[in-house]
Amino acid sequence: MKENIHPAYGEIAVTCSCGNTFTTRSTMKKALHVEVCAACHPFYIGKQKIIDTAGRVEKFNQKYGAMRKLT
Repeated sequence: MKENIHPAYGEIAVTCSCGNTFTTRSTMKKALHVEVCAACHPFYIGKQKIIDTAGRVEKFNQKYGAMRKLT
């Protein structure tokens, strides 16, 4: 391998919105925040839940809700 061309690879802390934290290795230099992890993902826990991050459904309805009334 060529030297001095690869990014630094170190440990970072990953925090999920459910409160779960773990460490992993990455080229990122700061901590990472994720919306869903293996501890709260519906596929892994066997339960369905609605994950609406930052009000995306409401934002969509505000933007395109008026169009529904026109048609």
